[in-house]
Amino acid sequence: MARNTQVPADTSAPPITALLARFVAQHPTRGWSDAVEHEAHRTFYNWLGCAIGAAQHEAADAAVAAVQLLQPAAQASVLGRSERVDMASAALVNGITSHTFDFDDTHLKTIIHPAGPVASAVLALAEQRGSSGRDVLDALVLGIDVACRIGNVMYPDHYDRGWHITGSTGMLGAAAGCARLLQLNEQQTTMALGIAASQPVGLREQFGTMTKPFHPGGAARAGLMSALLASQGFTASPRALEAPRGFVQVASDKRAWHEVTDELAQRFEISFNSYKPFACGIVIHPSIDACVQLRDKGVRPEQVERIELRVHSLVLELTGKKEPKDGLQGKFSVYHGCAVGLMFGRAAEEEFSDAVVTHPDVVALRNRVQATVDDSIDEAAVHVVAVLRDGQRIEVRVEHAIGSLQNPLTDAQLEAKFGSLVAPVLGEVKARAITAACWTLAAQPDVRTLTALCRP
Repeated sequence: MARNTQVPADTSAPPITALLARFVAQHPTRGWSDAVEHEAHRTFYNWLGCAIGAAQHEAADAAVAAVQLLQPAAQASVLGRSERVDMASAALVNGITSHTFDFDDTHLKTIIHPAGPVASAVLALAEQRGSSGRDVLDALVLGIDVACRIGNVMYPDHYDRGWHITGSTGMLGAAAGCARLLQLNEQQTTMALGIAASQPVGLREQFGTMTKPFHPGGAARAGLMSALLASQGFTASPRALEAPRGFVQVASDKRAWHEVTDELAQRFEISFNSYKPFACGIVIHPSIDACVQLRDKGVRPEQVERIELRVHSLVLELTGKKEPKDGLQGKFSVYHGCAVGLMFGRAAEEEFSDAVVTHPDVVALRNRVQATVDDSIDEAAVHVVAVLRDGQRIEVRVEHAIGSLQNPLTDAQLEAKFGSLVAPVLGEVKARAITAACWTLAAQPDVRTLTALCRP
């Protein structure tokens, strides 16, 4: 039987690969507002805390052991650990640890966690080269813009197909950031993006396993290698993103090309970054916020007959695990998130440990959480009712959870989060020193001063 090879495609797409390459290669240093500059510091700081915080996790142990089988040269730091490895392996491992706790940044329009791939690749390369903090921030802002703009082009269709969009666009952001750091010209940057476009990584099936945080790590390594290959003359299609058989058209039926071209070099996607107060999937945050508010109203677990949730269907699709078996699975259970929010008034990494996820009291409360799909509710909102044993019904509706763009974490709250992650690994003195270095990153002449602080 003859095959039909005529797959519908848009043959009139704008040359977005070349447009993005020109933007990355030619945009002036610090070519943005003070607000964007401050958000770049916040993004880097939050990413660094998440990466160091998970440095002793078993996923980090396994990843470091694996890359050491390659006998890597000591080019770059594994953040929060004493080992130094080659820069590609550092990008991989630091990308893994930055996402292991699921506590990292989120570009809410696309649910991309942009710093994981981009910052992990850029810092590893910058440490090897002795780059300045200014160069790192420029690469971070531009790399995140590339990843998130391509995400905007394809979301939600690409995500709904099952791609983990952080990994499957992150390699482009990592390649762009590293190309900028290497000072590649427009043609070389086009090649770097083209090479990276053949390396999307990440399927949503892996959520709740160590392979989910592998996705930003794998994307970081792929992007870094793409830029290094391009710097040595390796070639790729100059239309790798927009061509009929290019990345965007293969991976998505949504092709909103204007998301690349609209206000390019004027609007920066890092401005729309957000930072998690809870160490789990972002769609659980409104429910946790609501349960923390119930606790603040005086509701206690022993009073509760049941907790009724009305949520968007995406919440249960992503986080509908009713009986999580360990901490990683707990991060994808809205039932567990509600239980710890009400029981402890918080949901940091400790509340997603294996011990807490399997604790009988937590399990008992979790079993009293009932969730119903209501697609009239936005995916970023929730309606929660605590039905008490005495018949009282106490309601909370959350439209914008803490940590959202409408209700963002302050710098002081970010510092508290950073300290809670980093101090247990490196101590309070180093946590404070790293904090000071991060807030003044733009003035740092050599990032190796910072990475040295990030090792025990």
